[in-house]
Amino acid sequence: MVGGGQGAFIGAVHRIAARIDDRYELVAGALSSNPERARASGAELFLAPDRCYDDFQKMAASEAARPDGIDAVAIVTPNHLHYPAAKAFLEAGIHVICDKPLVHTVEEAEELAALVRSRGLVFVLTHNYSGYPMIRQARAMVASGMLGRIRVVQAEYAQDWLATDLETSGNKQASWRTDPAQSGIAGCIGDIGTHAFHLAEFVTGLRCTDLAADLSAFVPGRRLDDNAHIMMRFDGGARGMLWASQVCPGTTNGLRLRVFGEAGGLEWQQEQPNELRFTPLGEPTRTLLRAGAGSLPSASAISRTPAGHPEGYLEGFAQIYRDAADRIAASIDGCPAPADMPLPTVEDGVRGVRFIHGAVESSHRDAAWVSLAG
Repeated sequence: MVGGGQGAFIGAVHRIAARIDDRYELVAGALSSNPERARASGAELFLAPDRCYDDFQKMAASEAARPDGIDAVAIVTPNHLHYPAAKAFLEAGIHVICDKPLVHTVEEAEELAALVRSRGLVFVLTHNYSGYPMIRQARAMVASGMLGRIRVVQAEYAQDWLATDLETSGNKQASWRTDPAQSGIAGCIGDIGTHAFHLAEFVTGLRCTDLAADLSAFVPGRRLDDNAHIMMRFDGGARGMLWASQVCPGTTNGLRLRVFGEAGGLEWQQEQPNELRFTPLGEPTRTLLRAGAGSLPSASAISRTPAGHPEGYLEGFAQIYRDAADRIAASIDGCPAPADMPLPTVEDGVRGVRFIHGAVESSHRDAAWVSLAG
């Protein structure tokens, strides 16, 4: 693991998710750029002292040279370190699991994608919400034609934790997310908007071709956006809207996706992740349950607990790690990758970076339409 040491939130989430299905063992880490904190963090996680690194470049080189070196690395740092860390491990021949957004610039994203292709390595981006069983079910329902031709896609992700200038209070999570040097050119749309964007494309199988964005920074003095309204055009003629905000009192983690086709509609909300609402045109709405009647194999096959017992955030994250383990193991064994595994890859990362840059460009041009074509 790179990053995720003392005081970090997402590192612990990754470690828990990786262990849920007993597919990983944490054996090495560059858990902090501060040497003392890196060693202390490693000791807390029972890492051998000689595998607690204070530099990810040293870690990549050392682990690649060991006969028992790591198979994969999880990169859970602030955004500005994703590119150099991922590049170092890919060049060392090590598979990568990386937090989103992928990198700061489109050029960096495309460089990493080319490196993944040339080295034949596995690169997984942790868009963890795509690991929820009912999101996998929604994707399968759309692909099977149950909704007919898709017309409208509505995605939203609302939070309230940055409704005040929390970054000035010493809050570590707020500080780096609102700092252009660490977060990049985007705030809210990079942090949570990319999740909504990815889900819209993941479930529908469509690609956003153009967007028009209005980004705002409502908190005085904030340097990056904390609210976004975005109109989207998809290939095939579908239209969509995306709203992302971190300044809405009363919302905690309001990720929501609605998809409407000629023959029916779907609705899913992250705060009730075990339910999917399906309305065939002209018929009553049906609530489909993760492990109940109407559950497709795409959902039931990745459910870990019996019907009536909720699954959520950690299990969704764990599904990404489990799918990644299958791909990495196949690569190590020289076997074909498992078929039909809907796992976010470096190419999804490139899409996310294009989305961020397109939205920022559009907003700077007074919400003009911008193409996402690569």
